[in-house]
Amino acid sequence: MMRSMYSGVSGLQVHQVKMDIIGNNIANVNTVGFKGSKVTFQEVFSQTIKGAGAPQEGRGGTNPQQVGLGVGLSAINVQHTKGSTQITSNPTDIMIDGNGFFVVSSDDEGTNKFYTRAGNFSLDKLGYLVNPSGLKVLDSDFKPIRINKSDTIEATATSEIELTSNINFNYDSDDVQDDYSIYTTTTDVYDSVGNKTTLSIQFGQKFSTAPGTAAADTRTYRQVKINAPGASGGGYGGLSEPGNDTAYDATTNPGGLQDNMKYAEFDKDGNFVRLIELDVADINVTTGIVTPPAAPTTGVANLIIQQAGVEEINIAIDNDTFKNVTHYSQTTDMKATPVNGNSAGALDSFAISSAGEIFGTYTNGERATLSTVGLADFDNAPGLMKIGGNLFTDTPNSGSPKFGVPGTGSFGQLAPGALEMSNVDLSQEFTDMITTQRGFQANSRVITTTDEMLQELVNLKR
Repeated sequence: MMRSMYSGVSGLQVHQVKMDIIGNNIANVNTVGFKGSKVTFQEVFSQTIKGAGAPQEGRGGTNPQQVGLGVGLSAINVQHTKGSTQITSNPTDIMIDGNGFFVVSSDDEGTNKFYTRAGNFSLDKLGYLVNPSGLKVLDSDFKPIRINKSDTIEATATSEIELTSNINFNYDSDDVQDDYSIYTTTTDVYDSVGNKTTLSIQFGQKFSTAPGTAAADTRTYRQVKINAPGASGGGYGGLSEPGNDTAYDATTNPGGLQDNMKYAEFDKDGNFVRLIELDVADINVTTGIVTPPAAPTTGVANLIIQQAGVEEINIAIDNDTFKNVTHYSQTTDMKATPVNGNSAGALDSFAISSAGEIFGTYTNGERATLSTVGLADFDNAPGLMKIGGNLFTDTPNSGSPKFGVPGTGSFGQLAPGALEMSNVDLSQEFTDMITTQRGFQANSRVITTTDEMLQELVNLKR
């Protein structure tokens, strides 16, 4: 008689635990990065009244006779499914779209590591990226991520420029804008302290090899001149070649033609071939036909710009400078850009990419990678232990953490400006609440009914 009462008590106990879990899930329905839990039950054990019997002497076998003695908890599992997305547009809010956990630490060395899916981070006064409890978010090298608003970037000198896009094949002598240039584009370069100098890249008169020349030798040539205040060197600065400013005369001196001028050479398909030097003797000034020398001098040179009190700017002008230039019969959209070099600048803003890279934008327009957000993953994430504050720690059953960066291996990408909300499903929780309440109610009826039966037994004495 007493067995049913104890079974009812055990039922009350486990249903109370399940209600506690449901209550906690519902309480955290709006908690950032919260992972709800689920309870499962199991039978405790059974009392065997009679064992099983084997068939014998023409009689069939008998099954065991057992009486169950109640219910116990089988497991309380954390559900690591992805929660819903909330857009915040806050640059320090980050959501993991896929597998992985953010790694935070209570010390600068990253010794004490904790793991979280809650990406509601902010910056402290020293620029460290921290969670609401002040734990520092770690990068891929297990160092605290710091975004120093006082960070500066040094000025660097320009040593390379590049030209891209097209110069119209049909630009000719009638298109000359001044005494030399048919088309001019400019770009800014910098010295070692960040002073800016504007380069002027000019394309002059077009010359070609004679009609009927072997296809492999068919070439078109464009005069090239690069000018800058205080520039010299290799015929690109203007100062080293007196006479480049000679008045343009299409008959006697096309484009200020003279010895050692630099030319961009293009093949019959309009693709850049190389830089070379041509002399007056190589060009028929009347027809504009070029007879290239058997061994032409390369047009590669260095443009040197000197200014008082600073190191000179030394820019290599070589085939790589012009490799992306074309000579097609279409609109000219030529532009020049420095490959390197910049003025000094201070950190102005930052942004986080989906790959976890934190890019800083400086007042000089430069961008630099300040850090990369690190992630951790586990073979058995449900084996992690909750310690409060949306934090987990690893356990022997979670496996050792695997570290990496977003978007690689099994790690998900980041969604900056968004947060992962709780994965609690209210409809499921309310359904579970109803079944739990009914289960608790039914078990309490078992106890009261057993009590009534005991009362009847006691009354037999009367």
